[in-house]
Amino acid sequence: MGSTLGVAVVGFGWMGRVHTQAYARVPHHFPGLSVRPELIAVADEVPGRAEEAAERYGFATAARDWREVAADPRVQAVSVAAPNFLHREIGVAMAEAGKHLWIEKPVGLTAGDARAVAGAVAKAGVQGTVGFNYRNAPAVAAARELVASGEIGTVTHVRIRLFSDYAAHPEGALTWRYERERGGSGVLGDLASHGVDLARFLLGEISSLTADTAVFVPERARPTGATAGHARSTGGELGPVENEDYVSCLLRFASGARGVLEACRVSVGEQNNYGFEIHGTKGAVSWDFRRMGELGVSRGTSFQDQPVSTLYVGPGHGEFGAFQPGSANSMGYDDLKVIEAYNFLRSIAEGTPYGATLEDAVHSATALDAMARSAELGTWVSPGD
Repeated sequence: MGSTLGVAVVGFGWMGRVHTQAYARVPHHFPGLSVRPELIAVADEVPGRAEEAAERYGFATAARDWREVAADPRVQAVSVAAPNFLHREIGVAMAEAGKHLWIEKPVGLTAGDARAVAGAVAKAGVQGTVGFNYRNAPAVAAARELVASGEIGTVTHVRIRLFSDYAAHPEGALTWRYERERGGSGVLGDLASHGVDLARFLLGEISSLTADTAVFVPERARPTGATAGHARSTGGELGPVENEDYVSCLLRFASGARGVLEACRVSVGEQNNYGFEIHGTKGAVSWDFRRMGELGVSRGTSFQDQPVSTLYVGPGHGEFGAFQPGSANSMGYDDLKVIEAYNFLRSIAEGTPYGATLEDAVHSATALDAMARSAELGTWVSPGD
């Protein structure tokens, strides 16, 4: 059965529920894991939300204040799924309290925030996992292997897209997501952070970039009550959207490859259109999140008019075998978070990082800061300058 690990969830909107369900499922998909999560505490500042979560999912304790979780000796590991502006304060406090940390991207509002959390985790000697879930797709793991093995030759260029319509409706409520002080850089932190992580995961470090940003829905109505997810609001006082709806970015990689990264949260007609196309000197590989178990692959010696085939991922690709017995059986978004929970718990059990770490979050946040700086200056910049 393995030892029991007391876990807590801070912030119980949609993502808090996803983390909780992942904890519940992970022993079933990964029975060899030597630790088993026990739901000890849940915290959310919205009245009644934590109590409802405790009743529904079986947490032993519900609280309004996350500080109660930090002080609870029964809690050994914490999921932080609170809004971005709270990431730094909560993440640092949990690490200083000796809690292992599974925190959602982008880990704060700036690279400075991400570095502060990463530093606290390192100083405390605890494990830290970050919610870059798209790298967990077995097809993405397979694409990485194809690139690393040289199957498509030397990578020449990549295009990464993250288009969504979650903010496209003009009645979308003016929540914290649209405020600079609480939501940071808008679509950069929300979607482009995933794009940067995929770029680094697949192709290595980014050496320089140039970016352009825009706000396409300049005003929204303030919500009149508590919100979760992407709620609508009518009749409320209008306020300005302070952060980015759209970003486009040209990338130069340390390898010499070139790239284009584009993200938008107001793309009418696009629902979770996330993916990439990687081209090399001998072939290409492409992936669409909406067809999560498929890869488009072109390889061979024809070069011109070389055909593209569909590879259906299966056992042997990433963690696919923990969910389905044979190729082309479908997986879903929540399965990626189960893999993330597995990596987090395995990191704790073995004392070795698995999956996306706080250092990956620092690299992503550094690139996002560089995008914002480039858009302001209108020039190429190097992340970290």
